[in-house]
Amino acid sequence: QVQLVESGGGSVQAGGSLRLSCAASGYTARTYCLGWFRQAPGKEREGVACVSRGGGNTYYTDAVKGRFTISQDNTNNTLYLQMNSLKPEDTAMYYCTAGTGYCSGGSLSWLPNFAYRGQGTQVTVSS
Repeated sequence: QVQLVESGGGSVQAGGSLRLSCAASGYTARTYCLGWFRQAPGKEREGVACVSRGGGNTYYTDAVKGRFTISQDNTNNTLYLQMNSLKPEDTAMYYCTAGTGYCSGGSLSWLPNFAYRGQGTQVTVSS
């Protein structure tokens, strides 16, 4: 059973930065697609970024391209989301998620439905 624990959320002003971390354990399958999705109050869940465990292409939703970077530390089984130039519209609960298989561009829309997710970490950006 994969377990995911997020940390690093908080409150920042517009233009600021945050780095989210997701500590993972319990991997059993050969491949996983790892990613982040978010949900703002009153809005649908949105896949933000993803990458295959161990490396490979990264995928981003258009709203965060050029501002967010997904990365991973395979030694520590930790997934990161570096968020720069934050905007008020980035305010949401952010969830780390994992599903078996490799990531592709189409994975972004499936991130909220992956089998494993963390408890979420709140990101609040004020104007």
